[in-house]
Amino acid sequence: MKVFLALVLTLAAWPAHAQEPGPALYDAMRWRAIGPYRGGRTVGAAGVPQQPNLFYIGVNNGGVWKSTDYGLTWTAIFDGQPTQSIGAVAVAPSDPNVVYVGSGEGLQRPDLSVGDGIYRSRDAGRTWDHFGLRDARQIGAIIVDPKDSSRLFVAALGHPYGPNEERGVFRSTDGGVSFQKVLYKDENTGAIDLAFDPSNAQTVYAVLWAARQAPWEYNNAYTGPTSGLFKSTDGGATWQPLTQGLPTAADGLSRIGIGIAPTDPKRIYAWVTARTSGLYRSDDTGATWTLINTEPRVWGRGDDFGNVRVDPSNSNVVYAANTSTYRSIDGGHTFTAIKGAPGGDDYHTIWINPANHDIILIAADQGATITVNGGQSWSSWYNQPTAQMFHVTADNRFPYWLYGGQQESGSAGVASRSDYGSITFRQWHPVGVEEYGYAAPDPLHPGIIFGGKVTRYDERTGDVQNVGPIVVRDGADRFVRTAPILFSPADPHVLLFATQFLYKTINGGRSWTTISPDLSRAPGEIPSSLGVYTADAARTEHRGVIYAIGPSPLSVDTIWTGSDDGSVHVTRNGGASWTDVTPKALTAWSKVTQIDASHFGAAAAYLSVSRFRVDDLTPLIYRTRDGGKNWTLITRGLAPGAPVNVVREDPKTRGLLFAGTEREVYVSFNDGDDWRPLSLNLPRTSVRDLIVHGDDLAIATHGRGFWILDNMTPLRELGRHTGGRRRAGGGTDAPRVGVRVDPRVRPTMAQGFSPALLYPPQTAYRLRRDNWTDTPLPPEFPAGTNPPDGAIVDYYLDAATGPVTLEITTTSGTIVRRYSSADPPEPLDEKSINVPPYWARPPRILSAAKGMHRFVWDLRYPPPGAVQRDFPISAIPGDTPLEPRGVLAVPGTYVVTLTAAGATFTQPLTLKMDPRASITPLGLVQQFTLAAKIAAMMNRTFAAISAGPSASSQPSAPGHKDELVALNTDLATAYDVVEGADRAPTTQAAKAVAHLGQRLEALLKGAP
Repeated sequence: MKVFLALVLTLAAWPAHAQEPGPALYDAMRWRAIGPYRGGRTVGAAGVPQQPNLFYIGVNNGGVWKSTDYGLTWTAIFDGQPTQSIGAVAVAPSDPNVVYVGSGEGLQRPDLSVGDGIYRSRDAGRTWDHFGLRDARQIGAIIVDPKDSSRLFVAALGHPYGPNEERGVFRSTDGGVSFQKVLYKDENTGAIDLAFDPSNAQTVYAVLWAARQAPWEYNNAYTGPTSGLFKSTDGGATWQPLTQGLPTAADGLSRIGIGIAPTDPKRIYAWVTARTSGLYRSDDTGATWTLINTEPRVWGRGDDFGNVRVDPSNSNVVYAANTSTYRSIDGGHTFTAIKGAPGGDDYHTIWINPANHDIILIAADQGATITVNGGQSWSSWYNQPTAQMFHVTADNRFPYWLYGGQQESGSAGVASRSDYGSITFRQWHPVGVEEYGYAAPDPLHPGIIFGGKVTRYDERTGDVQNVGPIVVRDGADRFVRTAPILFSPADPHVLLFATQFLYKTINGGRSWTTISPDLSRAPGEIPSSLGVYTADAARTEHRGVIYAIGPSPLSVDTIWTGSDDGSVHVTRNGGASWTDVTPKALTAWSKVTQIDASHFGAAAAYLSVSRFRVDDLTPLIYRTRDGGKNWTLITRGLAPGAPVNVVREDPKTRGLLFAGTEREVYVSFNDGDDWRPLSLNLPRTSVRDLIVHGDDLAIATHGRGFWILDNMTPLRELGRHTGGRRRAGGGTDAPRVGVRVDPRVRPTMAQGFSPALLYPPQTAYRLRRDNWTDTPLPPEFPAGTNPPDGAIVDYYLDAATGPVTLEITTTSGTIVRRYSSADPPEPLDEKSINVPPYWARPPRILSAAKGMHRFVWDLRYPPPGAVQRDFPISAIPGDTPLEPRGVLAVPGTYVVTLTAAGATFTQPLTLKMDPRASITPLGLVQQFTLAAKIAAMMNRTFAAISAGPSASSQPSAPGHKDELVALNTDLATAYDVVEGADRAPTTQAAKAVAHLGQRLEALLKGAP
């Protein structure tokens, strides 16, 4: 009652205008990246000829990265910008400090994110300016004048799913501050590639590409008659089409990629996609063209790739990027693969150092890779945490693992924490799921993962079996890349999977039952966003699939579904009958990205919708409280221009919701009536999925892998006291921040009340990762971040105050640990030196500044000698170079007490044992008792050494001090033996401690 009243009084004293908790109440929380450290789709690529070790890459939804060591390590340099969707990177040849970035993926494909224009850095990526072309949405290429860093051309591809005016070729002569549209056909034609004549920057080549994506996933790309290759000889003022010998619109001309020979500007190679696709060559600056190579392996999938580059020293050596990277040494007549896997790695962009042709950077669907020896060896792409994950799920192990499919790279299961300080290759691996979509860990059988269409993976054996309901695809079922598959939260035996039909298995896929009719929208409507391509689209029937499944956690018979073409259904009898509950506002091809059935009401559910594929970026979330009869749009506070990919309800706190959009994570404390950003330190990337697991929030990003927000209990506490209980008719009936709970009580600062919050700590676990030895990984080794070791204590101060104290006590009042903001910082725990920087050690400075703070108790009593000695233990000669740490607290209930400016707040803290440990409660008591006895003896030796021979209680002979030092060393050794593992102490350890006690008593009595 004391805890609750303190919190309520604090909230009651909050300013009346603060109707919902502001970010200041939770801004000390931090997302941590856990990986996998495996590169994702990368299109932008540029090096610096003057600095051959320096490279930049632009990752689709992964931001901009920089390497200064030939790709050994990569550093994110764009995380502070409002988008991470990148399609082009260019370095000014005359000034390598000037870097231009074009946002948007620069592609036409079924799954992408758009950007918001052009960025420029004048200091090699340390800071960025944001300029124009915001509505171009996708930048395909940027070229910079070799002699003028302020003169550049930009290929704007435009909206992928609709027409727009801001597309074509743009020129800037003032470093991107302003742009002029210099080559434009119409609202349906964008630009995809650019090149300067190497001998004359007034001669420019450009590729226009008329293409449109449709909202359905397959057979969804349409091309128009205005694609082509163009040339300007007057710096972009006028342009002429280059057509002689090239395919025309009548031949189905689509994308073209161009490469000019630096040693012979008359020679140009063009990768052309048409009915007569192939590699064409011109030897007269584009006036005429000859088809020289028709190998499908070289030109196939040209709409996805299309990059061709020429060796800077030999016009006959040409490279083409496709599912492998190919090189020709005979002017394009024959090609040999120099990098690629049999299944194809999917390469997008090739950059060759003009001063050294052996140095090549390639951007691929698997990340960036560099060779410095002409392709004999390549740098790793397992050092870039830019994985494009589609969804995220978690198992019930400890520590739990996150799972999902990764674009073009299969699947990944990643541990949420490691016993070795950081999450490395040791803690993640593929899980047998196809790259597009879900992975569903079996709640009853750890290590069994279902996914794809459907496969069953057994972690113990590595066995992957196809157990899906459709053995041979005969056309009766429709499939898209991301087919939903998940277990029912109401019955862990029930696994659900969907095409346009919903399937159920209760025996792990050995047999399936169809439990729905076709739940997609009836055919017929072509969205207006297709514009001039409507007639082409109408020639074929297009139908959707079930894209989202929302099984109720309250009843196994209640299941919601949403389709990618805009229909919503619900069954309350396990699929025997279905009701169409589509919101009236949903038009055709509004993709239902997720449905979350409420944990608190059988008739309540939440719906996230994306209309991106009909060229509408409006964020959409709907809520129903009456089983779908009525839906309320709940989007206040969501930033415009970012569709919503997921909405989830917290299973423990009514009214607490989370949402992920194409740019951010959001939280709502009042059942969606208002939303607030929760991105904190998260890069503004595409958040494709989100789950609540225990007290943590986990997300799948489509460009930066998995992230975890540890200990979300502060959000729950704010939600409990602001969201409240929902009334039957809607709304809330519990207090909000700024609203008085009791009109008779409103404490003020003048009354001696200091507004503060001590949030309830999450359950802490007693873990060990300090009892292992290993060859340390080098600091540049790629690794995800571990959570902090210990109990997280979150608190908030409304104003800077005097000394703040934090006490950890037993329930009987015994002080375990006491901290004060006046204390000096604790020394570095040297066992944590190799841990990644953010959590290198718990923050041991208790802050008294205004704002939210996160403090970590290391679960230990004070270190031996912390009070008695006034010198570092390293000053003692011998073999004890590390500061000893305190005895680990035993599992149980503790009390956390925060005191600030005379106000006291308390919260209970539950400490649990590592579930993997086998030590018994009796063994824990024996271990704690013996370790505490050793610590007490060490305190006495420290005191004796510190006091010196002048103290009457200490030995007078100088040799006795050396004996005390030796005894202290032996005590430290015994302490490490007893405390080093979660095991009951051995008989020999207990005997050794007893003997050490006898030595101590003898020495302190002054015996020889």
